[in-house]
Formats: sequence, structure tokens, C-alpha cells
Amino acid sequence: MHSTFLTQENLGRNDNQLIQEHADLVKQIALRIGAGLPSNIQFDDLYQAGLIGLLQASKSFDATKGASFKTFAGIRIRGAIMDEVRTSDWTPRSVSKNLRDIKAAKQTIENRTGGQASERAIAEQLNISLARYRQIAREAATSQLLSADESSEETRSLVDAIPSPDEDPNEQLQKEAMREFAALAISKLPEKERLVLSLYYDEELSLKDIAVVLSVSESRVSQIHIQAVNRLKDAANHWCN
Repeated sequence: MHSTFLTQENLGRNDNQLIQEHADLVKQIALRIGAGLPSNIQFDDLYQAGLIGLLQASKSFDATKGASFKTFAGIRIRGAIMDEVRTSDWTPRSVSKNLRDIKAAKQTIENRTGGQASERAIAEQLNISLARYRQIAREAATSQLLSADESSEETRSLVDAIPSPDEDPNEQLQKEAMREFAALAISKLPEKERLVLSLYYDEELSLKDIAVVLSVSESRVSQIHIQAVNRLKDAANHWCN
């Protein structure tokens, strides 16, 4: 990771107090983001990046704009952590290889059966567990989200190669499959739409607070939110059909 490592020597008294007061917020956000990343990403690196975001927030916060410091700092902390992950060479080579293996297995099954390959059939073809297959799917979704600005036709085709799940009567499996689909669909949204959804649903900000953070009108935020939801509905309809 590329963040400057914070130590007692390069922090002032006010900075130390700020960190003590908001350390739990930084930890919470770092844990939330880290939960969706591969295991080779260290929590301490994410936490350090978040602390830098907190310090930056304290220097640029303007109370006259209406948002609370906690709200403003939360956005800067999250942004600093995400920027750190984006600029780091975190993606294991195995992610691309595993996805190519999935694509090849999917094609083999569909050529043999003449129908759509299910996730269970692909897992069996590759001699991996269904849980492992789903782990690969989550890593692919995370990779797509964090490298959206660098996406290519190859990357899109790899993500599209992940098939729809089985029609399983088990409700828990259905929910898991839907979460995976949602992650993939959201990763393909325009950056501003993804940001609005994240602030609204993950950070639980109001449309008014999001407008303050993005320096746009509340009606514009509402419009972006509606556009994003409509795109996801269209993707869901296509997925179900």
C-alpha cells in the first residue's frame, strides 16, 4: 500500500485528539470495505488510509454547508481507503485465471447440453465447491468495482461469463445468488450513480446530505438515484428472463 504511515512523531496534539475521538468510525468503515476484498489486503493498511482521510476531512470541513463533521468525515475516510485500494496492485493474478477457467467451463457445458450452464454445474466441471465458486464471483465483482475506470472489453466479458444461479427452493441460496447479482450489476453503473447508491444505502445519508457532499442540488441527487435504480431494475428483468 502507498499511504504515509502515521506515527506519534508526525502527528500533532490536535491530530491525536481527532483520531482518538473518531477511531471507531475509521475502523468501522475500514472493516466494511475490507469485508469485500481478497484476504491479501491487510486491515491495518486500510485503517491507515482511513486515518489520513480523517485528517484531510478535519482540514477541509466547512460547517456552514450543513453536513455534520461525522457525515463529512465518513465520506472522506471511505474515499481515502478506496483510493488507496485502487492505486495498489492488490488484485491477485489468480482472480483473472479463475474467471477464465469459469468462462471455459461454462462454454464446455453449454456446448454439451445446448442450454445455459448453472453455477452448480460449472463448480462441478471445475471440481470446486459451490462456496468457492461464489467466492470467485465476489472477488470478480470487487475487482470490477475498484477498477471501473480501467475496464476493458475483456474485463466485461469475464464478468458476464458468470452465469445465473440455479432455481433452488432453498431461500438462503436464492438470497445469496441475488446478492451476487446485485454486486455485479452495481459494479457496471456509472461512477456517480454507484457513489449515490453507496452513500444512500451503505452510509445511510439523506438525499439532502448527499447533495451537500457532492455539491449538487437535492433534485439532481434524486434524479441520479432514480436512474441508478431503473438501470438495476432493467438488469434484474434481463437476468430473470
